[in-house]
Amino acid sequence: MKSIAHCLRELEQFKEVLAKVDSVFIGAGAGLSAAAGLVYSGNRFTQNFADFMDAYHYTDMYSAGFYPYSSLEEYWGYWSRHIYLNRYNQPKSEVYANLLKLVENKDYFVLTTNVDHCFQKAGFAKNRLFYTQGDYGLWQCGKPCHEKTYDNEAAIRQMVLMQKDRKVPKDLVPYCPRCGEPFQTNLRCDERFVEDEGWHLAMDRYEKFLQDHEKEDILYLELGVGANTPTIIKYPFWALTAKNQKAQYVSINEESFKIPAAISPRAVGLKMDIGEALQYAVLK
Repeated sequence: MKSIAHCLRELEQFKEVLAKVDSVFIGAGAGLSAAAGLVYSGNRFTQNFADFMDAYHYTDMYSAGFYPYSSLEEYWGYWSRHIYLNRYNQPKSEVYANLLKLVENKDYFVLTTNVDHCFQKAGFAKNRLFYTQGDYGLWQCGKPCHEKTYDNEAAIRQMVLMQKDRKVPKDLVPYCPRCGEPFQTNLRCDERFVEDEGWHLAMDRYEKFLQDHEKEDILYLELGVGANTPTIIKYPFWALTAKNQKAQYVSINEESFKIPAAISPRAVGLKMDIGEALQYAVLK
């Protein structure tokens, strides 16, 4: 409520822009899922990974994901729990539901660096989504020897159920069916990331949406995008807004950020909780 009072003028500007435009391009970063409760540290981490914390003394899921585990059994002991928690056992999200309410009657598209599938679980149309950095729900060859991904839900649930002493049974460790290399999660961590057929189809739809709206009234709505990978969402949104004089830009983020002077007359910055901002826009 304090953040709403502090940003009341900007919130009203956000609502006015939303009411005027027919098209919305959403750029979503980790801050959006964090606002929905998918945080990687604090109680959520300690309650689900106490045994790993006791053994290795790290304090968040991000750090834990990079730890050099001594065996594949322990590696998948951690990662199966991580994937299950963040992909298959998510809490119901009012944040994503409110976002959908704001755009469901508009021509919208979503570009996200998040890999947790929250948009589809909230009811966003699959053909309007581009998960550019991958998906927790997919595996790929770790080599990779071919450009294909594999659904992992059944295997992940079994790993979580059967793991003991931070390890999964040896016969549950997943391997590529073609070359025998260990599987890895389809996440863009290095040059081995697999861009499968579904990824390329989503990329084509993304590019078509940009082309169809490059000269039209449109809102570029940036939600929870930090400084980790600004070239994917933040910088392109600035450039697209600058290029199209009919475009509007809105950024909502709890972190500090700056808006370029070139687009500031057509931009709104909300330094506040994303969930509160979306709820205000829906209810008021």
